[in-house]
Formats: sequence, structure tokens, C-alpha cells
Amino acid sequence: MGFPENVLARGERVERDLHPHWLTVVAPTLVGLVLVAGCVLAVGWTPNDSTGNTIQWIAVAVLVLVAVFAVLVPYLRWRTTRYVITSHRVMVRRGILTKTGKDITLSKITDVSFSQTALDRMLGSGTLSIESAGDSPNEAFEAIPRSDRVQQLLNHLIDQDANRRAQRMVNRAGFETEAEAADRMHEEEQRMHEEEERLAEERKTAAETTATPEPER
Repeated sequence: MGFPENVLARGERVERDLHPHWLTVVAPTLVGLVLVAGCVLAVGWTPNDSTGNTIQWIAVAVLVLVAVFAVLVPYLRWRTTRYVITSHRVMVRRGILTKTGKDITLSKITDVSFSQTALDRMLGSGTLSIESAGDSPNEAFEAIPRSDRVQQLLNHLIDQDANRRAQRMVNRAGFETEAEAADRMHEEEQRMHEEEERLAEERKTAAETTATPEPER
């Protein structure tokens, strides 16, 4: 199911919609298989009489109860946890019955990094760390699929967001158009290049003057 568009601002688009890595539900799945095998054994090994039937129902009830907490709840937790990256922010949504959420705007993010163990690298998972300005605590999101690619995507979106906000401020002030801003930046780069060449030439001349011995008198 796609992310609901009604929570997005005007012009905001979803770049990536992620759940935690499938590795997080491997253990609950294995537990579920063991519980199913236990049910089969309980039914097969108990006698087919009133006492055996009672034992079977008790065993099945206990195994189902264990499965709810050991299998169903972890799966629902995985399914209801979402990391949504948009062109404006990072949104985190968690919760099965009680929902929690947090939004981190791109303009407040100061650093994005990732870490991977050897197993993470083989499975394509990792931990994504986001540092933000202000009083907001830093966030570490574990079991992010392709965390290295997500980090690169976030850095790219942060740069785009910064350029977009800077251009919007310029346009609001009415100083220059986008084409004029591009020309101004090109002229500034050309001026800096010429200044570097001039300084290099001066250093070269000064070095040659220092190296030339004075004539004997």
C-alpha cells in the first residue's frame, strides 16, 4: 500500500518508502515453523481419546498463545514501521494499535551516515544515523534496506532542498532571476580563477627574484 498523499505538502513527492529489512522477521518466522511442528507432534503423539483430545487442545491453545506474541506481534511491528523519505523531510511511523510518528525536515539535518557489519553488507542492510540541528535528538534507524544508497539519496535531497530554498529567497527578494544567478556564479568563478593565476604569477616572480644572485661589486 502506497503512502497516503494527503499527508504531503504541495509540491512534495515521496522518494523512498521503506519497511525495516526482512531480516527482522526471520527469527519470528523460524519460531512460527517450530510452533507449527509442535502442534503437529502434539496431535500425532497423543492418544485419540478424551484425555488425548484434552491434551491436544491445551497444547494447541498454548502454542497459539505463544505464536501471537512471538510471531504475529513482531510481524505486525515490522509491517507497521515505515521510513518515508520525501523531497522535503524524513517521516517515521511506528505502532500497531498506538501510532507514533516523527518528521525531520531536510533543512534541519546536519549529517547523515551509515554503518554496516559484515553480515549487513552481505544482506544489504545497515544502520542509518541522522544528526539534526537544534534541540532535536539524533536518530539511529536500524535494519534499513540498502542503507548506503539511502544515505546517498538523503545527501542529494538535502543539497537540492538547500538550493531550492536559496533560490526561493532570491526570487522573493527580486534581486535576480535563475539565469542571472547562474551568470553571476559563472562570473564569480571566472574572477576567482583569474585571481588565483595572478597570485601564482606573483609568487613565481618573487621566487625568481630571490633565487637570482646579486652581481659582485
